[in-house]
Amino acid sequence: MSPGVSGRRSSIRGRGSAHNPQNRFLPLAVEREAWTLASDPGPKTEILEDRSRSVISYNNSPDLGFDASLNPYRGCETGCAYCYARPTHEYLGLSAGLDFESRILVKPEAPELLREALASPRWEPQVLVLSGVTDPYQPLERRLGITRRCLEVLVEARNPVGIVTKHHRVTRDIDLLRELARYGAVQVQLSVTTLDRSLQRKMEPRGSTPERRLDAIARLADAGIPVGVNVAPVIPGLTDHEIPAIVEAAAKAGADRAIYIMLRLPFGVAGLFEDWLERNYPDRAKKVLNRMRQLRGGSLYASSFGERMRGRGPFADQVARLFSIASAKHGIEPRDYDLSTDHFRPPRAGPQLGLFD
Repeated sequence: MSPGVSGRRSSIRGRGSAHNPQNRFLPLAVEREAWTLASDPGPKTEILEDRSRSVISYNNSPDLGFDASLNPYRGCETGCAYCYARPTHEYLGLSAGLDFESRILVKPEAPELLREALASPRWEPQVLVLSGVTDPYQPLERRLGITRRCLEVLVEARNPVGIVTKHHRVTRDIDLLRELARYGAVQVQLSVTTLDRSLQRKMEPRGSTPERRLDAIARLADAGIPVGVNVAPVIPGLTDHEIPAIVEAAAKAGADRAIYIMLRLPFGVAGLFEDWLERNYPDRAKKVLNRMRQLRGGSLYASSFGERMRGRGPFADQVARLFSIASAKHGIEPRDYDLSTDHFRPPRAGPQLGLFD
């Protein structure tokens, strides 16, 4: 949206961004003038088909804890204002702003491509993370079910999977997750950024409420599925004080592990997040941004391994101690994906039958 008379953009209900900043790879940009909530209430979600011929991505980042991931979707309707993955949309010729959360590329053939990859003699059984970039249980999953179909393939192959999500919708697949848990082949992490529903609604407009995320932890734990909490991202000056309460609530719900990740603002995300702060918390914007610069050596982002996840300096050390004390108090530990590949079996070709035999 264009700035109003005050110079500040108006928020769009159900969206984290309020505009489309220019793609850093493209020399031209389109500015829409006189775009107001009355004349245009905001972009509706547009589904675009992604006909990629492979679905497993690899990384060599020493601070991620996994090497391979599977992303059924590109872009994320959850709309988190701070999402580090927003710049990936720029590789598609789109914007990291509203485009990222309203123009979603879906991979309808992802389950078939996954089956093909796992059946290949070249596949070395290893942990696959769903999804690493965007949320595999974002709102579109309710209708499309691509993540569930991928899980069906993983269950048949007994290939270990780690899942990270902000959505209660993960509990829909407890039947599949329970089967993977029989073989030590699944770990679910619920991201809980805040326990303040008002803040969550502004910051993650289409994510599950904090209460629903804690309920998902409880349901998964009751079903015997290993489940943890991601206190992520920690936003200095806005959510860092909630670390002990989040860890306590997650532990009471049944989480057996916890990690935290400091806010990351690569490329255009910094400007988008700054805009979000000015629209929603103008009284705290300066404090939050100054704290971010303290963590990042004077900049809003540092990309070096290790530092990008934790930051550095006295405030970073303070957050680390706070998290460590809270975790120890409630008996949960930071752990990587310690999952088993011992029971892997190549999936059958063709339609999937006899899933649990």
